[in-house]
Amino acid sequence: MARPPAPFAPYEWMIAWRYLRARRAEGGVSGMTWISLIGITLAVFALIATLSVRSGFRAEFVDTILGANAHVTVYQLGAIGPGGRLDRTITDYQALAASVAAVPGVTRAAPLIRGQVLSAFQDRNAGVEVFGIDEGSLKTLPRIADPATGQGDIDRFGEGIAIGVGVARDLGVGVGDKIRLISPNGVKTAFGTSPRVNAYEVVYIFSAGRYDIDRTRAYLPFAEAQSYFNREGVADEIEVMVEAPERIETLVPALLQAAGERGQVWTWRDSAGGFLRALEVEDNVMFIILSILVLIAAMNIVSGLIMLVKNKGRDIGILRTIGLTEGAILRVFFICGASTGVIGTAMGVILGCLFAIYIDPIFSFVNVLMGGGVWDPSIRGVYALPAELHLSDVLSAVALSLGLSFVVTIFPARRAARMNPVEALRYE
Repeated sequence: MARPPAPFAPYEWMIAWRYLRARRAEGGVSGMTWISLIGITLAVFALIATLSVRSGFRAEFVDTILGANAHVTVYQLGAIGPGGRLDRTITDYQALAASVAAVPGVTRAAPLIRGQVLSAFQDRNAGVEVFGIDEGSLKTLPRIADPATGQGDIDRFGEGIAIGVGVARDLGVGVGDKIRLISPNGVKTAFGTSPRVNAYEVVYIFSAGRYDIDRTRAYLPFAEAQSYFNREGVADEIEVMVEAPERIETLVPALLQAAGERGQVWTWRDSAGGFLRALEVEDNVMFIILSILVLIAAMNIVSGLIMLVKNKGRDIGILRTIGLTEGAILRVFFICGASTGVIGTAMGVILGCLFAIYIDPIFSFVNVLMGGGVWDPSIRGVYALPAELHLSDVLSAVALSLGLSFVVTIFPARRAARMNPVEALRYE
């Protein structure tokens, strides 16, 4: 007794291929096949492109947060001072910084002074937030002390001031110019507090990659900031950098213990948590919306297969008459639909990966085509459209597309398999 052929035998692939490339005059639906193919391709391309841009945005924002800010800020609860004012300054900041630095996983802990002032140069002015920090600590901030994007000499930081590229643009200054810092809480005299105005040479201009940071931030040497903001002998907070900022939650208990009874900590996740959660919600919504687009594109396969089954009714009757089983007929039409899904998914993956890899020249071309100004960093926060291609994103897009393509193909293929050969040949 002859053994029945195995599923997906060569003759099933041959019949499916003939149906796929058959012209409309021969009972094929090549036009609908092309529409289904293009639909799947564009849907998968849009899904991968969106996922890569989403990953790029998150990576860029997290990188700028970690590269230009403290991973953890240690501060103290306020105490009522002699004048009845709430005092949050840290008097024993050197001992506190040493205690925090001794925590395993901490790479640096340094005292910090913070204050908001008005900067001026000639007839221009801009509000800035000044950070008083020592030179060694400033050089450990990768987004600040980056020779590829910085201008000037960061080794001369002790002789002047470092400002963001946005501040420099607003004031119209360059390295070597002197800017004035004007603080309303200045010199205390018998007639009250008069504004303090100091001039500093711009020795370094940095670009942190974030519009809001570059446009509002400046750095002064720690001792000079103490004098300028009337913080002699105290610090506002302790800036802490750690080895694994992504796992900062594991260090919080130890940092709190090192900070003492009045100590409090504020991590980078606390400051950026709302934004990151909003990104996560947006990611989920976008994935659902684009998944619906993939489903709509996959439904075109169903339409094409239903038309193909209708046009090939006589062929199905003949094939069943000469001995093909219902399973063989089902597999033939399943191959027809699944092949469209597989080819469309592969083309979409190629286009999506190329888009993520060459996003910079593509974006530059679009910017030139639209006459410039397509990307506004004051709204987006970053200077360019980022994209980061992850294998997990590509695999999720492939799994979604192939899964939907295979599932929707089963129903018209079963309809073809269950067609009665007598009814199919009755009017032929």
